[in-house]
Amino acid sequence: MSFIRKFAKNNKGATAIEYGLIAALIAVAAITAMSGVGNKLNSTFTNVSNKL
Repeated sequence: MSFIRKFAKNNKGATAIEYGLIAALIAVAAITAMSGVGNKLNSTFTNVSNKL
């Protein structure tokens, strides 16, 4: 019975899962931001190339 109580109080696994979810959300946000910047940068280089 004490093992079950000790297991219920242990929250290290939950903390690791939370950090993993936060890291995944940051990665998704970074990929989305970089994708938008990449598209704008591509159009800028295309514009410069056409002007030359």
